Amino acid sequence: MKGRKGFRFFKSMRFRILTILILLGIIPSLAVGAAVVLNYENRAIENRSTNVKKQCEMLCNLLIQENYMNDPGSEIVSTRLEQLANIYSGRILLVDRTFRIIKDTYGTDEGRILLSSLVTQCFKGDAATSYSRENQYIELAVPVRSPDVKQMQGVMLIYAGTSEIRATMHELEQNSIIIIGIVIVISVILGLLLSRMVVRPLSRITKSIEDVTDGLQTEAISVPDYTETVLITEAFNKMLSRMKTLDESRQEFVSNVSHELKTPMTSMKVLADSLVGQEGLPESLYQDFLGDITQEIDRENKIITDLLSLVKMDKTASGVTITHVSINRLLEDILKRLRPIAGLRKIDLILESFRQVEADVDEVKFTLAISNLVENGIKYNVDEGWVRVSLDADHKDFFVTISDSGMGIPEDQIERIFERFYRVDKSHSREIGGTGLGLSITRSAIAMHHGNIKVASKEGEGTIFTVRIPLSYIPEEAGR
Repeated sequence: MKGRKGFRFFKSMRFRILTILILLGIIPSLAVGAAVVLNYENRAIENRSTNVKKQCEMLCNLLIQENYMNDPGSEIVSTRLEQLANIYSGRILLVDRTFRIIKDTYGTDEGRILLSSLVTQCFKGDAATSYSRENQYIELAVPVRSPDVKQMQGVMLIYAGTSEIRATMHELEQNSIIIIGIVIVISVILGLLLSRMVVRPLSRITKSIEDVTDGLQTEAISVPDYTETVLITEAFNKMLSRMKTLDESRQEFVSNVSHELKTPMTSMKVLADSLVGQEGLPESLYQDFLGDITQEIDRENKIITDLLSLVKMDKTASGVTITHVSINRLLEDILKRLRPIAGLRKIDLILESFRQVEADVDEVKFTLAISNLVENGIKYNVDEGWVRVSLDADHKDFFVTISDSGMGIPEDQIERIFERFYRVDKSHSREIGGTGLGLSITRSAIAMHHGNIKVASKEGEGTIFTVRIPLSYIPEEAGR
């Protein structure tokens, strides 16, 4: 359990904020520390080289005055050379024009030939300098020349130690490490404080979501600390509102299903009890009661059939069987099948085809959707009225418009007509045998074709349904 908590901490925003602040403190400190040390080293070496060069140039003048390059016997010059070498904790070599060492403050290489790149470079021009960090010394070659003679008489090569410079650099590095340690501590403290400030609103959001999940809270949450938390809570509140709507819809649906299924059962029980409780009834009365019971059974069967159709529609579109068919022919077949029903009330069924249309549809589901719309136009129409079905298309979609001269739909109820079991006029719907599922089934069937349905209606003047479906069916996987 502790291991899991530790893992969650390393994955948390608090740990990431803490890490970022520490890195933001360490990286600049390291960079600044390295820059300070390097800058000190460059400046110290430059100053040391300049000072050594000046001392050497002064000593070179004395060498010329004492003619030391030709007669290295002057004790004054030798003493000054030893003193300068001791001051800089180094070594001085005097090299004549033949590259022979005439003076070595160590007294070991006098008389030998010195083939040094620095000396060669100095003979070609002015003074030359090099610095060896590993060996901790500066190597400086200074020309020995007389102002009266153009030709150089020799080169003074001095090795000046830099141990004190390295010691100062080491001290600077230690101070830099101490500063970095202080920066880390400050970064950790600031990181903990800042991460707590940032994470606290998120913790409140998490707690609120957990309360909603556990049923302890049903109202919208509000954490207005930051713009991000406002956006998160707004998104969550929208989801919560959607969930409430879905839950209310589910409860209403269950209630409606229970009511719709219970009503025929209640009627059948009343009829059956009436027959059981009486004796010696004429056969004609039995026939009438059994006929009523049969109608109630048919009604129950229709409700169950529509519910099963709706469940199938609610599933994914993988169940569609797409074929390329003539939409004109399908509409003609639908109206041909429904004309006898319309003829009972002398309602005209009119088909208007503006062009020949062929499209990819599931013939069964498309026929079911259009049949429901035309049947509704017949059921909720006036005697001797009309239902007009129009077909048109463009380069992408085809359109089926079903209009009628019926009773129309009140404006405040248009948005609810696709809800399951919803009826605009419940008493009239029961008289004509509606279940309140037809339009919901129709919308689901059209959605499975990636189409949509729109409705326009005015109470007392009729209703117009417009169905739009793509000419070519594209499966969702391919569309993605």
